Amino acid sequence: MSNFEFNFGNENVLSEQIIQQALYLREQLRHHNHCYYVLDNPQISDAQYDILFRQLLQLEKDYPQLQNPDSPTQKVGGEALSAFNSIEHRIPMLSLGNVFSQDELNDFERKIKERLETSSDIEYCAELKLDGLAISLIYENGLFKQGATRGDGTTGEDISHNLKTIRNLPLQLNTLTPPAILEVRGEVLMPKAGFHKLNAEAQQKGEKIFANPRNAAAGSVRQLDPKIAAQRPLAFYAYAVAQIDGQELPKTQYEVLQWLKSLGFTISDQIQTGIGAKFAAQFFAQIQQQRSQLPYDIDGVVIKVNELAKQQRLGIVSREPRWATAYKFPAELASTMLEAVDFQVGRTGALTPVARVKPVFVGGVTISNITLHNMDEIKRLDLAIGDTIEVCRAGDVIPKVTQVLHKAEQSQVITLPSQCPVCQSAIVQDEKGVIARCSGDFYCEAQVQRRLAHFVSRKAMNIDGLGERWLEQFLEIGLISNIADLYALTKEKILAKNIEGMGERLAEKIVNAIEQSKTTTLPRFIYALGIRGVGESTALALAQHFASLEAIQQATEETLKQVPDIGEVSAKWIVAYFQEPIHQQMIAKMQAAGVNWPAMEQRREQPLTGQIWVLTGSLTTMARDEAKAKLQQLGAKVSGSVSKKTTIVVAGAEAGSKLADAQKLGVTVWDEQQLIALLQEHQA
Repeated sequence: MSNFEFNFGNENVLSEQIIQQALYLREQLRHHNHCYYVLDNPQISDAQYDILFRQLLQLEKDYPQLQNPDSPTQKVGGEALSAFNSIEHRIPMLSLGNVFSQDELNDFERKIKERLETSSDIEYCAELKLDGLAISLIYENGLFKQGATRGDGTTGEDISHNLKTIRNLPLQLNTLTPPAILEVRGEVLMPKAGFHKLNAEAQQKGEKIFANPRNAAAGSVRQLDPKIAAQRPLAFYAYAVAQIDGQELPKTQYEVLQWLKSLGFTISDQIQTGIGAKFAAQFFAQIQQQRSQLPYDIDGVVIKVNELAKQQRLGIVSREPRWATAYKFPAELASTMLEAVDFQVGRTGALTPVARVKPVFVGGVTISNITLHNMDEIKRLDLAIGDTIEVCRAGDVIPKVTQVLHKAEQSQVITLPSQCPVCQSAIVQDEKGVIARCSGDFYCEAQVQRRLAHFVSRKAMNIDGLGERWLEQFLEIGLISNIADLYALTKEKILAKNIEGMGERLAEKIVNAIEQSKTTTLPRFIYALGIRGVGESTALALAQHFASLEAIQQATEETLKQVPDIGEVSAKWIVAYFQEPIHQQMIAKMQAAGVNWPAMEQRREQPLTGQIWVLTGSLTTMARDEAKAKLQQLGAKVSGSVSKKTTIVVAGAEAGSKLADAQKLGVTVWDEQQLIALLQEHQA
């Protein structure tokens, strides 16, 4: 029975019979959805299902007070939205590392054993790597609350309105004792049969067809109008639980998947557990043979350490879990002809050669342009215009030239231009002679345009709605010439230019987004400036070290090199940027326009700064990841191996080879109680 109460308003009077009929229809539809999508065992025909569905739909239309969010009829789609809201993931959505060979798989297992300090065989759960769109679902007390895309892993887009329309995605969990909070991760995909039917219908109507099922799925769940998404043949497959409140999870990944299935989620029917890398390789080979017969696209298999306790001990590195990897299929290959090479100019002036090839179909998409990175890569491949080349999609995603298959009799040598193809400024080589750059800087329209695109991007100033199309036109017609000019734009100025496709509503949206961007943070602003060599992490380090923009502007190369991860070259680039008068003027202009950020406290010297710590064995009072985070907060670097440079090794229960290494090298060894005392002393 639904957890929602019916709304007894002044509409058509509800009788007990009508209420019971609606409840009966809902339970029947949920049951048959579960049988069809989860158990793969339909008990009634599609026609019989449609009769039940239409009966409930008519009831809810006649009696609006019967409607509630968990009804199966919600899957037909609601009102269209004007834009997507951002959702910050409570637990970051990580990506997976990749392996492409048996040797790399063996190396993955070797690292796991080292970190677990064990020689025992590892049990894995092997699953399919579904080629769809990663999604996070939040359930509260068993009811679907919210769903979002992965986004950048930290922040995604709220697509709840579209996810509700997916037929096999449960709006209410199939249990009488649901957890208070449950976050399920999985993949939205489009089965091959549905994809081919969708494209056939689009072709008949003269509409754009999708390149592959993944693009079709991604495009469908990002529709503003859920009625469009409801018409698309989408499916959701669950593969993990990110968080749970009010209950405990089973002990293994395999058991978690079976538990999710019992709740009403669809999981892959190709899941196996086994021991060691040999098992994982056998599973990969088995699935590779079956790949073409599967009802949906996959691009490999996923190998996970089965025990959740071991997953926790292994933790994560960067944005990847240490306890899982994707064993990818070999890239698909095709041959084509290199017709030309163009040079694109990036925001830092770097010239990137781009191969223009005769269009060729590879891995589900048509490829006509391939990045060649730099002139060294062209020399390595011995490329010339007119050559027949082999191309692949690396990891089934990125197009790449792998080799020359046949040299043309009258080939044309590829040469680096002496002048910028956009502004005709001189081309200069960087310090190492690898990267060629346009010397035009802010006089080069291509550099200005890409800096603008970087400045407005989501991780920078996050000016929503101002894409490259509009930035290019604004530059061409003289509305703006640099990033500071954005803050002088008004709706009236934009509309006065009579730009095609630019209406009053869109102009107002852009101006409002620019206004909202004025309130930002110092790390974001530094990153948005597009300083050469300054990414997100470096921008954060600069902000934490100096605490103010003024201090960064006045910093010397020597003081900059004191900041973690900033070397001699980066320090020179930062100083050069802030010494440039036009950059000083742009920053002053933006601050005068109201761009601001909260004050920051300068990061103080931490008690463990410069020390290297190693954690080994099991801790009883906290997880190793928690201990690592606390030590890092105090300034320590936490390493995975012991050396002469190691300051202290903390040895928990069942400490293994790292303890022996520490004793052999004479490194100080602490027990867990000494660590706790240190953390308490510094209130970490």
